[in-house]
Amino acid sequence: MGKVVAVAAVVCTAAVCAAAVLVTRHRMKSSRKWTKAEAILRELEEECGTPTGKLLQVADAMTVEMHAGLASEGGSKLKMLISYVDNLPTGDEKGVFYALDLGGTNFRVLRVQLGGKEKRVVKKESEELSIPPHLMVGSSHELFDFIAKALANFVTTEGEDFVLPPGRQRELGFTFSFPVRQLSLASGTLIKWTKGFLIEDVVSFRT
Repeated sequence: MGKVVAVAAVVCTAAVCAAAVLVTRHRMKSSRKWTKAEAILRELEEECGTPTGKLLQVADAMTVEMHAGLASEGGSKLKMLISYVDNLPTGDEKGVFYALDLGGTNFRVLRVQLGGKEKRVVKKESEELSIPPHLMVGSSHELFDFIAKALANFVTTEGEDFVLPPGRQRELGFTFSFPVRQLSLASGTLIKWTKGFLIEDVVSFRT
């Protein structure tokens, strides 16, 4: 009986040792693979990295081109369009704000509660919708009706935890990520569509 137990113990010990050897070999092999992968990534990073001096040259060249564009119409190689935004956020903003983001095949609506410098962003919710392909080449009325309905549906989901300060109204911002020649803070003409949109009755139409 004792011999059987001893043999069993030896067999178990041998099995454990064999398993330990296999695990160790696997870890060493994995470690070597990881080391090799790290070396490849380091090499790729070095080859793709742009020297700081070169980045500064690019920044300086862009600054020169921007000044040239501001000095005269068409004086810059950069694509520059006038913006009438004359005010920047201060951080003191409080209230409920909505945003529309149209910049591709997806359209996003966002709701945010701002609490000023102390609370910053109190709460934020958003919803993303795919724009049906036929609306990207249809009429402007169809596209903007879709946007308006999406906004209206999103507004109805506003919960009681979004608190509007006394005397304040909800405000709305619209990101229209297409080249527009602005005529004022609230008007402009679309130069051309990009990103798969092709709605002819909007191009060069003043809003």
